[in-house]
Amino acid sequence: MAVTAGAVVANNYYNQPLLAEFAEDFGQSERVAGLIATLTQIGYALGMLFLLPLGDMLERRRVISILLAVSSGMLLLFALAPTFPALVMVGFLVGFSSVVPQFLPPVAARLAPRGRAGQAVGKVMGGLLLGIILSRFVGGLLGGTFGWRVVYLVAAVLMLVLLVLLRRALPEMHPTFVGNYRQLLGSLARLFVRLPRLRILSFVAALQFGAFVMFWTTIVFHFESTGHSDATVSVGLLALIGAIGVFAAPIAGRISDRVSAGAIILASGAIMVVAFLVMGGGGGGLLWIIPGVVLLDFGMQVSHVTSMSEVLKQDPGAGNRLNTIYMVTRFGGGAVGTFAGSQMWHYFGWPGITALGLVFTVVALGMTWALQIAPAVATEHD
Repeated sequence: MAVTAGAVVANNYYNQPLLAEFAEDFGQSERVAGLIATLTQIGYALGMLFLLPLGDMLERRRVISILLAVSSGMLLLFALAPTFPALVMVGFLVGFSSVVPQFLPPVAARLAPRGRAGQAVGKVMGGLLLGIILSRFVGGLLGGTFGWRVVYLVAAVLMLVLLVLLRRALPEMHPTFVGNYRQLLGSLARLFVRLPRLRILSFVAALQFGAFVMFWTTIVFHFESTGHSDATVSVGLLALIGAIGVFAAPIAGRISDRVSAGAIILASGAIMVVAFLVMGGGGGGLLWIIPGVVLLDFGMQVSHVTSMSEVLKQDPGAGNRLNTIYMVTRFGGGAVGTFAGSQMWHYFGWPGITALGLVFTVVALGMTWALQIAPAVATEHD
């Protein structure tokens, strides 16, 4: 499950170090090329909203298999896209269909021994987060060497391989929700209203992820503006450095079973604030960006794994729907961060990126204080 989560979520992030390649191949500006990353994030958020709740209503292994097949097809179409409008449209569908990773944390929590759900979720999320980070390395290095179309062709084949392996590995899982699809979606609003801790965790995650994605969407443009000979490959190598922090995910999962989630998220949020202070204060120099990236990825991963474990505890019988609310809100923040980042880069350059990232993370840090007074777990079930 951890390998699958990492490989599939990477489909949404290969484009970030390749935006300059898209702009050059299709004769578009950097700001317009950023639409690919924005719409992929929007597609991912909408896919989670409309597809992820099905894990509570239908047999999960079958749904996962179908989605992996569809995702493979969308990646193939992306690799073969002849025009920029087609690329943007298929990019949206790539995001919409690549939601399998979000089916897996509730499965891990459900299959884990009592008292070890956080540890199980941490392992799966470690794979997912490593996939996000290494996708930039693979996309940048493979795309810079062989061209961006090869990246997506390889990813399409990988989805089919995972379909076969995961189909054999997962047990059959019976649904927990009784009702039709409209009632299923309607229950999302009731859960959102009933669980204040879910709301706070979701909004904090949206702000933090918005800042995180904003940085990774624009860093390739910053490297190009500062004269790096191959900005795409440089971003890939920088992502590999940031991967050091991914080992925090399993640790955070174990700690979340025993330590206050609010305290962990507060500490990791403060680390993200420091990351933007370091990168902004250094004026965009590489010697300042490298430690900033390590801090940013570390803080993001610890916060996300802890929040995910805490969200799934709120109502175990509604795991997929809770994850839907949390992840849709989070990736909505990512889409806002992607769009805001492209605009800030266009008008204000690197100082604008680090300033807005600092605003996002500071506001998230302030909201985290509310976790100390929000009810920890709901006592009734939807």
